[in-house]
Amino acid sequence: MYDVVIIGGGIVGLATALKLKEQRPSLRLVLLEKESQLAAHQTGHNSGVIHSGLYYKPGSLKATNCIEGYKMLIDFANQEGIKYDLCGKVVVATKKDQLPILNDLFERGAQNGLTGFQKLDQSGLEEREPHVRGVAGFFVPQTGIIDYKDVCLKYAEKVQNWGGEIKLGEKVIEISQSGAVSTVVTEKHFYETKLVINCAGLYSDKMAQLTQQEPIHLRIVPFRGEYFELKPNKHYLVKNLVYPVPDPNFPFLGVHFTRMIHGGVEAGPNAVLAFRREGYKKFDINARELWETLTWPGFQKVALKYWETGLGEMYRSFSKAAFVKALQELVPEIQADDLVACEAGVRAQACDRDGGLLDDFSIIERPNAINICNAPSPAATSSLSIGKTVAELALARF
Repeated sequence: MYDVVIIGGGIVGLATALKLKEQRPSLRLVLLEKESQLAAHQTGHNSGVIHSGLYYKPGSLKATNCIEGYKMLIDFANQEGIKYDLCGKVVVATKKDQLPILNDLFERGAQNGLTGFQKLDQSGLEEREPHVRGVAGFFVPQTGIIDYKDVCLKYAEKVQNWGGEIKLGEKVIEISQSGAVSTVVTEKHFYETKLVINCAGLYSDKMAQLTQQEPIHLRIVPFRGEYFELKPNKHYLVKNLVYPVPDPNFPFLGVHFTRMIHGGVEAGPNAVLAFRREGYKKFDINARELWETLTWPGFQKVALKYWETGLGEMYRSFSKAAFVKALQELVPEIQADDLVACEAGVRAQACDRDGGLLDDFSIIERPNAINICNAPSPAATSSLSIGKTVAELALARF
């Protein structure tokens, strides 16, 4: 009999396990991951950005967890010798009509407690990023880069050192409840537990549904983000991180440039509907999962509202020239021959029945379970703070 079974071996599940064992070493805990390795999906396909908390609504779970989690992550990396670089980033308005949004973003960062901002005019932009073009921008010194797989492996090591168990290749297929005991059934074994914590990412809604009889109010819609990498002889075009002014109505940050902690510069991503939840390639299709997405009333409303934006993203997915054109708005010198396609990622975006794309973290509690049903970016940056929050919710039950 376990006290806690955690489903999902990504960064949120591992951080939750770590915080539970730190606060209650005697807790009998096992983490189940369906793949043969940890951090195999969202975490392992992450661009590696340490987010500062710039974009998020003040007071939201996103904002508070990002700001606290940022500090916790930096402290953890320092203590454990994990390589990172607080290189900073530039946010750029490429058109004059973007200036009000740029100014609002600057003010939001200040409301979230960020300091050291530097407003940039055109000459200031050129000094920071000589090959970037825009009408104005600002520099955020807190933003950094790290390898979140390295972070996950260190979390896992510490969980096991505290006596926690981690089992790979254990895909959960059923969760049943009898009184105060839940039975988590995998394709190989079953595990009896007092509490289930669902950190299943792309399948978090499916796992949540297994913990209750009534239908849950949201659905995970998978969006694939496709990237290109700059060829080595073009790395000089981008010094650090360069982001456009985001669309305030769409929960994605637009194509941007990211220097990677192990070298190289990524360009992207776009955001297109994936035809399966783990659909990393354009023609990865799971008919059942695609049908579930297309027939979800919330997605239908999203598609009707954002059809023009969606078509543009899809066009860039199939047209390298269109993708390059989007990048040229930031760095005009970029040419198609400068880019090489690299591995895509898939984002688990929760969508409610009314067509709302959930922008904040969503935690659904049940008598036998705690379900983390929406943990969008900056979940990796925020992981230790999220893990602490979930651990506190869990330990209050014991």
